[in-house]
Amino acid sequence: SSRIPILFCGPLLHRLGHAFIPGLGGCDIGGRPIDFHFDVLRQFGAKIEKRADGQYLEAPQRLRGTKIRLPYPSVGATEQVLLTAVLAEGVTELSNAAVEPEIEDLICVLQKMGAIIAMDTDRTIRITGVDKLGGYNHRALSDRLEAASWASAALATEGDIYVRGAQQRSMMTFLNTYRKVGGAFQIDDEGIRFWHPGGQLKSIALETDVHPGFQTDWQQPLVVALTQATGLSIIHETVYESRLGFTSALNQMGAHIQLYRECLGGSDCRFGQRNFLHSAVVSGPTRLQGADLVIPDLRGGFSYLIAALAAQGTSRVHGIELINRGYENFMEKLVELGAKVELPGKLLG
Repeated sequence: SSRIPILFCGPLLHRLGHAFIPGLGGCDIGGRPIDFHFDVLRQFGAKIEKRADGQYLEAPQRLRGTKIRLPYPSVGATEQVLLTAVLAEGVTELSNAAVEPEIEDLICVLQKMGAIIAMDTDRTIRITGVDKLGGYNHRALSDRLEAASWASAALATEGDIYVRGAQQRSMMTFLNTYRKVGGAFQIDDEGIRFWHPGGQLKSIALETDVHPGFQTDWQQPLVVALTQATGLSIIHETVYESRLGFTSALNQMGAHIQLYRECLGGSDCRFGQRNFLHSAVVSGPTRLQGADLVIPDLRGGFSYLIAALAAQGTSRVHGIELINRGYENFMEKLVELGAKVELPGKLLG
């Protein structure tokens, strides 16, 4: 049900000399090929055999540093390289790497453990392998993706939400877009307050991208708020080709969202001319009505909850357990914010 096990490959090869990774799941939002991971591991010297029940990996000898260029700055593949290279013999040079704040945080953890890692300004990371790593103490980053989801919920419901732990530096691109739409926010040392200041929300043109661009995980919750904006908003999804599929349920609730195969509102991307519905035009404002909803993926699922809270009437949402993968205690948070939520046989708020 998760893609996380793929990241254990390198550490297991170093520690045991072999590993087994079963078939992986995850959200159905487009192709996220694990070939990137296995290609990387082969370059380090791993032997990989595909069998019916999964992938068998073996390291006949100590893995060796190498030069790697990713075809796309994938966060997962970058993490794979880092976790494998730190104990590999020699130097590893990774170009076209992802540079998300979570990547920098992982590098900080590995450096505390004894790794030697340098980041250049051109998406190049150099790792000098060491013989062993030690323990560490570290406070994990706050979740900027969850913070943006609650911010979009405040906008869509004309609400006011304070997100404790939200950080300006990792959310600057989102905050600029939030302000353009008409949302208000206030930053202090403990977090960020997001609210709808009244008046009409504004339509925008939005293109997702890897960091420091507008993150794809911010897109789906914000689209719900854009159904309440005046005019035509254009969304161009460049990271996952199937991420706009969730909009069909919003249309059933009364939204006006049309999907297109063309690259609208920005530059041509790798999905252009490939028959993927990866652009959208959102016409608003529209009045949403409650509906029966089946959660398709993590961010889309949370977006359905936002739509249900913004809609008139009652919505029944099925498959909410999927949301637990990315939103801790989200039901309790909804109740604390004043949402009227009822689980089968149990009224929460």
